[in-house]
Amino acid sequence: MDNKVYVIGRDSVPQYLRLEAGEELSMTLVVPPATDTRLVLEVDLTGPGASLDLAGLYLCPDAENVDIRVLVRHDVPHCVSRQLFKGIVGGTARASFDGLIYVAQDAQKTEAYQENHTLLLSDAARVESRPQLEIYADDVKCSHGATTGYLNPDELFYLRSRGIPEAEARHLQMIAFLAPVLRRLPEPLAEEIYGRLS
Repeated sequence: MDNKVYVIGRDSVPQYLRLEAGEELSMTLVVPPATDTRLVLEVDLTGPGASLDLAGLYLCPDAENVDIRVLVRHDVPHCVSRQLFKGIVGGTARASFDGLIYVAQDAQKTEAYQENHTLLLSDAARVESRPQLEIYADDVKCSHGATTGYLNPDELFYLRSRGIPEAEARHLQMIAFLAPVLRRLPEPLAEEIYGRLS
């Protein structure tokens, strides 16, 4: 399954996708630094065996405002959706993630997973994360979760004790945090992201 990568710019247009029987989609969304955006994505899984693999990356190091809303609807049985979003928020930036997985009553044997993890680089940065499940079927595997935290001081201490300068150690921690999404990107884009982390 090919992974489609989209770099979101200012004033992103909402998108709607519909996956029919047996259709598979792998997609990665990237919100680069210095981008204020509201991204709305709706995906309907309308045919048995449809599969969605969605990842996102948002970088807000300064004063950006990023609002991400994702709705995935499982309308029929035997569909799978996986979502993983990772963000780094610093300065006075604001980031918001609203995710909803909806599972219809007839959508038995659904598998749906949603995660949003955010790394804060300053006390003034703000993040709101609202992953949600709305399930009307009773034979499903669904989960969701969110975490928000700071760089690990023990890891930073360990790296510094090995002679790595603090700025480089912080950079390595951020790359490790973003790695599950970064590895989905084409190499030139991943290199650009590495260079923009500070």
